[in-house]
Amino acid sequence: MKVTGYRSRTTAHDWGRLIGDANGVMPRTRTDVPVLILETDVGLEGVGLGPHGDVERVFGAVDGADPRAAPALYDRMLNQVFKTGHAGATFGTVGALDMALWDLKAKAADEPLWRTVGAADRFVPGYASGLDIALDDDALARLYERFAERGFTAAKLKGGHDVERDRRRLETVREILGHNTSRPALMVDANEAWNRAQAVRFVTALERTVDLTWVEEPVRRWDAAGLAAVRHGVRAAVATGENLTGLEQFRPLLDADAVDVVQVGSVWGITHFLRTAAVAHGRDLPVSPVAYHANPLAAAAAAVPNHLSCEVQDFTWPIGLTVDQEIADGGIVLGDRPGLGIEVDEQRLAPTRAPRSATGPHVRPDRAGLRLVPDP
Repeated sequence: MKVTGYRSRTTAHDWGRLIGDANGVMPRTRTDVPVLILETDVGLEGVGLGPHGDVERVFGAVDGADPRAAPALYDRMLNQVFKTGHAGATFGTVGALDMALWDLKAKAADEPLWRTVGAADRFVPGYASGLDIALDDDALARLYERFAERGFTAAKLKGGHDVERDRRRLETVREILGHNTSRPALMVDANEAWNRAQAVRFVTALERTVDLTWVEEPVRRWDAAGLAAVRHGVRAAVATGENLTGLEQFRPLLDADAVDVVQVGSVWGITHFLRTAAVAHGRDLPVSPVAYHANPLAAAAAAVPNHLSCEVQDFTWPIGLTVDQEIADGGIVLGDRPGLGIEVDEQRLAPTRAPRSATGPHVRPDRAGLRLVPDP
């Protein structure tokens, strides 16, 4: 079997609500989902999800190769771009290609990916995460009631502007999830909106009444000293890593003892997740996949010994995709469809990519981390 080509498509996910974080809110309820389809000479096709704008530059590393050598091809892709670097958008392209290669590897074996990577159990524990900063209190409660109905006992809320608003919202979700457990796990995600002093003050204020399991990305992703300062200044664990584009970017954080929960973004590929999980395991640290795009890392998460919990952001799938997963029992139940379990109906995909919004959570505000008091 050889890789012979690719097709790049775009679809959308309709959240049915506005989503965002401390940096901003998306202007529409639909967001783009890039889809990469790898073709082979035997008719099998592999699916990768996530931005892949550098695919023309990177594809040569896998063209003509047997996709069953996915880990080796991952290194070949990194080698292909080593002079210019693989961080950022290029790493997303590597991740999408890697995901599609693993999808093909499992399809060639006629088994679901969770079997291919060695998992014994199809269930992946998860936590609820509604990207909910734009929701008013009533809408927030309705959303997390839906998560509670599916058995969730843990939730992560977006916050970081107003400590009293965040406290009220966390207490609301604590009460809702309290129907499933006497001690819900509650997390808050600041998405790099604070400096280290702000982070300690904000989290310490919350912790007067709320037992936080972790605080996520309290300061900039690369600020090892800042993350370590926050870690030693609050009771909650510090979680970070979803925006680190390469295994080497974790090294300063781990050396500084700056992270308690090692996170991995869902769009960076299967190989990156497996390697990051192994490095974290060597430090006795748990690993947690972050973000959505049909939960492609869930299959790999089922196979690693130090998986903690997988972020679950919604109950439905992008338009034109059917995904062999069930959101139930407080997590993800993986199916038996070969590969990632994702089928693509290209007739239903969006024909063109929507223009990139100039506002939203992907745009860092000018005064982020530079405010004397949080924004109301």
